[in-house]
Amino acid sequence: MTPEPSARPPEDRGPESGAPEPSAAASAAPAASTVQAGAPVGQAVGEPARALPLPLQYRRFTRLNRVQHVVMIVSFMTLALTGLTLKFSYTGWARVLSRMFGGFESAGYVHRVGAILLIITFATHITDLVLRKSRDYGSWAKLIFGPDTMMFTRRDLSEFVGSILWFLGKAPRPRYGRWTYWEKFDYFAVFWGMMVIGSTGLVLWFPVLFTTVFPGWMINIATIIHSDEALLAVGFIFTVHFFNTHLRPEKFPMDLVIFTGQMPIREFREDKPGEFEDLVRTGRLESRLVEAYPPIVIRTIRAFAWTALTVGTLIVLWIIYAMVFAYR
Repeated sequence: MTPEPSARPPEDRGPESGAPEPSAAASAAPAASTVQAGAPVGQAVGEPARALPLPLQYRRFTRLNRVQHVVMIVSFMTLALTGLTLKFSYTGWARVLSRMFGGFESAGYVHRVGAILLIITFATHITDLVLRKSRDYGSWAKLIFGPDTMMFTRRDLSEFVGSILWFLGKAPRPRYGRWTYWEKFDYFAVFWGMMVIGSTGLVLWFPVLFTTVFPGWMINIATIIHSDEALLAVGFIFTVHFFNTHLRPEKFPMDLVIFTGQMPIREFREDKPGEFEDLVRTGRLESRLVEAYPPIVIRTIRAFAWTALTVGTLIVLWIIYAMVFAYR
């Protein structure tokens, strides 16, 4: 990808960088409009350096968001490993994996445990949305279609086109807001997966119950849909999602924000300039600033994240081997 026209850090750029000049009201606001990237908590531009232990960061995700994502990773990895072991049971790597789970039958039981974890995580997220609607928005319309909407808008189309032009070196990087078009796509992919893969999985889990309502051939259809859609989901998560999240040049080799919930001010300003400018303009940035985690916490998070990334990459390689060299 072509770099942005100016290589200077954001705080060194003048008005020519495209960022709006602060108004008199913004200048009079608290330190929200004068926070220096990487400065210690409470330190504004021009203040003498103070020996505080940890730098300032922007809080992007709540603790619940981060816990949900970690549980989703664990449950999805469990489902992928056990499900693909059954799907490609004729391959050598699947037989080795099945023995690690205690055999193919045991792998099926572990698969169901992973499904329960994922259903609980999804239900927790829906519950959180209902609570946030009442607490922060007052109506579903404001939650769904407000300024930070997860719904696709014309801005997403504009940023998609702008991203293509940026990739080709024909335009500067779009000034992304809180959610990019690829983040929204990933978000709604979970809803699609829960509806299609989850529903067919329940049919396969309780065939006797569902065949009291549906004809027996529905079990065969559910088997095909569940297997193929799950394979598609695994392939997408461990390739497209991994690239968009971790392997982009500006994030490579690992983006920890979904695990820590926060990011350095400089990174936030460069990655989400639209959201950064909106928070500064409205004076809300100050309330979202927190201290960075200690290095020992970051090292622990990196160990977990790298483990997940490595397992996901191995799964992709195993799928390619099974599909190309051993498919039946």
